[in-house]
Amino acid sequence: MPNNTNMYYPDELVEEVLAANDIVDVVSSYVQLKRSGANYFGLCPFHNEKSPSFSVSKSKQIFHCFGCGTGGNVLTFLMKYENQTFQEALRQLSDRAGIALPEINYSAEAKKREEKKQQLFAVNKEAATYYYHLLRSDKGRTGLSYLQKRGLTDDMMKQFGLGYASGSSNDLIRHLKEKGFSDDLLIEAGLASFDEKQGLHDKFWNRVMFPIQDVSNRVIGFGGRVMGDAKPKYLNSPETPIFDKSRNLYGLNIAKRSRKNHFLLCEGYMDVIAMHMAGFTEAVASLGTSFTEGQASLLKRYVSGVILAYDSDQAGVTAALRNLEILRKAGVACKILDMTPYKDPDEFLQAEGKEAFEERIRQAENAFLFKIRMKEKEFNMEDPEERTAFYREMARNLCSFTDAVERENYAKALSSRYYIKEEQLLSMVASYDRAGGENIPARPVRQGTIRKQVQEEKWKRSVRHSEGLLLTALSVKPDWFARIEPFLSADDFEEGLPKEVAEAFLKALKEHTYEEEKFLSSLISMFDTAEEQEAVSALFQTEFENPQAEEEQQKKAFLDVACAVKRFSVERITEKAKEDPNLLLKLVEEKKALDTLSRLR
Repeated sequence: MPNNTNMYYPDELVEEVLAANDIVDVVSSYVQLKRSGANYFGLCPFHNEKSPSFSVSKSKQIFHCFGCGTGGNVLTFLMKYENQTFQEALRQLSDRAGIALPEINYSAEAKKREEKKQQLFAVNKEAATYYYHLLRSDKGRTGLSYLQKRGLTDDMMKQFGLGYASGSSNDLIRHLKEKGFSDDLLIEAGLASFDEKQGLHDKFWNRVMFPIQDVSNRVIGFGGRVMGDAKPKYLNSPETPIFDKSRNLYGLNIAKRSRKNHFLLCEGYMDVIAMHMAGFTEAVASLGTSFTEGQASLLKRYVSGVILAYDSDQAGVTAALRNLEILRKAGVACKILDMTPYKDPDEFLQAEGKEAFEERIRQAENAFLFKIRMKEKEFNMEDPEERTAFYREMARNLCSFTDAVERENYAKALSSRYYIKEEQLLSMVASYDRAGGENIPARPVRQGTIRKQVQEEKWKRSVRHSEGLLLTALSVKPDWFARIEPFLSADDFEEGLPKEVAEAFLKALKEHTYEEEKFLSSLISMFDTAEEQEAVSALFQTEFENPQAEEEQQKKAFLDVACAVKRFSVERITEKAKEDPNLLLKLVEEKKALDTLSRLR
């Protein structure tokens, strides 16, 4: 929804910052652009491509990728590229333009919380620096030798800020107290512990240290791997006001710059570092805890898909099966990496190398098919009764697909793999409840249902395309609005974002306040999320098939599009009128308007 994102700052100030930052200049510092006609083009930084489909419009002050659909204004670009909040992106642009933003007025309690967070960031940074230098000193020889034996290069250890906690019980405490940090802060940060026997002492000792950083490269916690056989093997920082294990991922601060459309999700720190060292900089890991919904949501902010690179032992398989459901619910596509006969990515890379690993990534298995393959191992497929039980289990799992087309596609794949007729499998699916897979009769999925879904999807795409064509044409030729104004309004657009955009845009055209270089960029800033901003941008990036046509031909095409938008609107009202007779009079009026608009052509 609009008007929530910039709650900290007035719209006039946001518009001033946008006007002071030319989108071509800003994007050029991240992407190599080349002018082609009225726009600038380059390789999209948000997905892998070989031919430039990333367009930046100087006149509209917006960008759009015709390959992946990403788009928006200069704020959207920074929010996506740097993974910043609206306020962070606005502040970066305001600093760039030399425009002072007013300070945010925190409440006393909020100010106290913010000050505590800054103190925790500061003490963690100092601790990370101390551990880093200790690893490279005489006291750190044990840790350095261990890392070198694991094959880590000096550059890789530096990139991840690896360090060492010595065998002494209070070296770090003494150092941090000399820097002015209090005992209470050291305990709250999880860097020190207190008990009656030892008093205040270092939490980490005789361990290789892995600083954990957030997406802004700030140290928020630590993981420590013990040298020797002491327990626990890995020790992690506790939860703090700046460290929520369920909402952070190890290596994400680096992986976000990989610009891949997927991440490699693994189990441990060393796996991440080994993969980065081999060139797979899209690798991340959970933080010593079970994978969470929060981490799945975090992944979705950066990529559309994940490849699980878990250990190949039973524990790894169990974790993969558990996390598949979490990722599915979060809307993240998932595949499984097969690393047999090796245990983990680190072991595989050392034995087989980068090219073999790349091949395994290309062959990564579909998550659902992996789940069924693991389920097959529970049955004796030579026994007819158990084979039948397995088929029933497949049918129950197919019930999880609510989309009829998707369910049919998976049924086809399973039927060919497990030697059961597709019709038989779908018949079994129809006998189970779609939600839970219980043995309750359910409506069979009929071909007519699939055909209806396909037709509805085609209709929706046609509506979106026509509305985008109309808005794009009016953004370039605003004077054409007068031709259609008596017959078409924002109410003729789809409910939700298209209608909200049309209301603001058509109002500006009607009041003659539309300015191409300012309006669209400001309009995009009215919406909260990057997804909404991309959708707004896409509405204004739909071009006629022949933009070089004569003016009169373009006007005729424009009127054709206006009629299409109106016709779709009439169709929606017709459907609603079947349930609400009060709409019949409005339907008659809208049909008259459509007829008049059609005659204008």
